[in-house]
Amino acid sequence: MKILAGDIGGTTTKLAVFDSGGGRLRELRGQEYPSNAYAGLDEVVAEFLADTECPCERACFGIAGPVEGRRVKVTNLPWVVDADRLEQQFAFDRVTLINDLEAVAWGVSGLAPDELMTLNAGSNPDGGGNAALISAGTGLGEAGLYWDAGRLRPFACEGGHASFSPTTDEEWALRTSLAREHGHVSWERVVSGPGLVAIHDFLVERAGGSSREPPQGPGDPAAAIVAAAADEGSGLARDAVQLFARLYGAEAGNLALKIMAVGGVYVAGGIAPKIIDWLDQGGFVAGFVDKGRMKPLLEAMPVHVVLDERIALKGAARREFDD
Repeated sequence: MKILAGDIGGTTTKLAVFDSGGGRLRELRGQEYPSNAYAGLDEVVAEFLADTECPCERACFGIAGPVEGRRVKVTNLPWVVDADRLEQQFAFDRVTLINDLEAVAWGVSGLAPDELMTLNAGSNPDGGGNAALISAGTGLGEAGLYWDAGRLRPFACEGGHASFSPTTDEEWALRTSLAREHGHVSWERVVSGPGLVAIHDFLVERAGGSSREPPQGPGDPAAAIVAAAADEGSGLARDAVQLFARLYGAEAGNLALKIMAVGGVYVAGGIAPKIIDWLDQGGFVAGFVDKGRMKPLLEAMPVHVVLDERIALKGAARREFDD
């Protein structure tokens, strides 16, 4: 059976064909597309399938947005994805829509040791228990995996849109600044690519700067800030990335407590591998364990960064393969 898997994000749409012959999944062909260059997922799928000679019986798409029934409104993109319409248009036997973080969660069990970097070894002698997944990119995605008779089973959530909870004077000032612009300030407003830019803007203004322009550098504004942070002369960019890392850890700790993730916390998404050195300097873990009386519980939870940036594609295929 051939499965078309998709990872649909606000910035990039990734598609790949997997073959499930022989009782295992094997990727045959994959391609990435800039999401905002297309009016909808159907256009991307049409272009991809026109370029491949791998007709697919089934499709599963991990989508950055809440999945309700057979239609999904993509959170950071003006797309509505309709499973019934895709089935009819491309003659698929079945189309499955799942949250993008649920897709990543399906891929967690297939990760090899060299596809993970450990930030906190933790201690879990039994090797079981619930796990949590958090992923900052264009937005902030979260998911859980519950322990069921020796197997982790994923479920989606929209925790990234829960209210941002500052714990220091600086964080309160950041929240106040963001509230003037957005009203409600979610965790996604600070722990995401746009969130890093917002943190940098806030620090520039607080330091008396008049410009809201990020440092000049390669790629998007968030990438420019990360590049500038690597330069010892760019103090505000460095401060922004350090604050971002601590806030990322703080929300990962919140999620871990709510799910009781003794089986581990997985940090995925496009940002984490690009700031891996900053995450590994301790700010992320410091924010993660800073939960008062629950600090020992969090210190015992393993925390890993997922280095495989195609995990959502593999997970979407795995979800359809296992069903």
